[in-house]
Amino acid sequence: MTGAVATPPLSGRSVFITGLGIGQVCSWGSLYYAFPLLAESIERDLGWTKPEVYGAASLGLILAGAASYPIGSAIDRGHGRWVMSLGSALAGLLFLAWSQVESLIGFYVCVAGIGILQAATLYEPAFAVVARRSGSLRARSGITALTLWGGFASTVFVPLVQALLDGVGWRGTLMVLGAINLGLCAGLYAAVINPGADHPEHARREGAPTGRAVVRRVMRQPAFWALALALTAYSATFSTFTFHFYPMLVERGFDIATIVWAMAIIGPAQVAGRIAIWVFGRRASVRIIGCCVVVAFPLALIALEAGPPTFLLVAGVAAVYGAANGIMTIVRGLSVPEMVTREAYGAVNGVLAAPVTLARATAPVGAAALWAWSGSYQSVLLSAIGGAMVLVVGFWAAALLSVRAEES
Repeated sequence: MTGAVATPPLSGRSVFITGLGIGQVCSWGSLYYAFPLLAESIERDLGWTKPEVYGAASLGLILAGAASYPIGSAIDRGHGRWVMSLGSALAGLLFLAWSQVESLIGFYVCVAGIGILQAATLYEPAFAVVARRSGSLRARSGITALTLWGGFASTVFVPLVQALLDGVGWRGTLMVLGAINLGLCAGLYAAVINPGADHPEHARREGAPTGRAVVRRVMRQPAFWALALALTAYSATFSTFTFHFYPMLVERGFDIATIVWAMAIIGPAQVAGRIAIWVFGRRASVRIIGCCVVVAFPLALIALEAGPPTFLLVAGVAAVYGAANGIMTIVRGLSVPEMVTREAYGAVNGVLAAPVTLARATAPVGAAALWAWSGSYQSVLLSAIGGAMVLVVGFWAAALLSVRAEES
């Protein structure tokens, strides 16, 4: 037929990133962002307290940190398809079991199990799979694209979960989330993660160091420990800010509408930050990007502490903080191959993820204890500023030490 323009087929890489990206939207949306909405309904229906309900989520995150290293090592050995697809399938079964629970013990088993499986299904394993497909030094575009997909998880799933809660209740909602993980996520990961398409750098070589040997070697590098300190401080600071931003602003006298609008800015700002790196930062090193973006965290928090209590200030803080977090997600995924080692990406990132995940789980609880002790969120905000400063010092030190290691 004359005049017709053939549409070129999607490349294998495009199919891979698109499938993995859709899976990440659903994994993040169901395993992470759905929990606060479900928790409110479960508290009302079963009469459990908020500490009882959120304790299960914290336990799951702590266990996920312990599981990060063996999961990363398994991906390094070429088992990414099994790790992510089986992890999603098990999460789906746990959602279905959760929908039937009546006891607190059963609830803890299901929620803690889903927490562990976050280590097999969210960014860290997905980044490791991308690095294995593209090669450690060429994974940047794939990891950036993946974070752009993941940035829409809350936008899609928060209203979806709320609509399901309104329509079929929390038990019915959990059944739908279970079906999404069993059918969509597990199916996508099994379909698009092809061990046969791994980058040649991951071919088995005689005498090549094992993941454990690489981890032992990098743990003797000062840059590794500086990076671990920076990422742990970042996780603790952002987790504290995320969980306590709302009550912090309430205590400072802001009305609810202002707070909700300010919080709504964070998600789009994260996506905007990632797009900015995609467009303008393609050639910039991760060291330079990271050294610049970490400064935004203490500056935003200091502005919140010292500035006038206006909507413009809070919106600006939310926008800066959200954009910085969006960029930092990319930096976190690329800092190991650029600043530490190109070998055993999954295992090394798994070791780094353990303290990071632990900090994400415990920092909000610690902040709540600090608030109870001091009677004010000012002490919490000051501690968050301190954590952000540790992030800056740690990342700058890691960047400097990694450059010196390359030159020596």
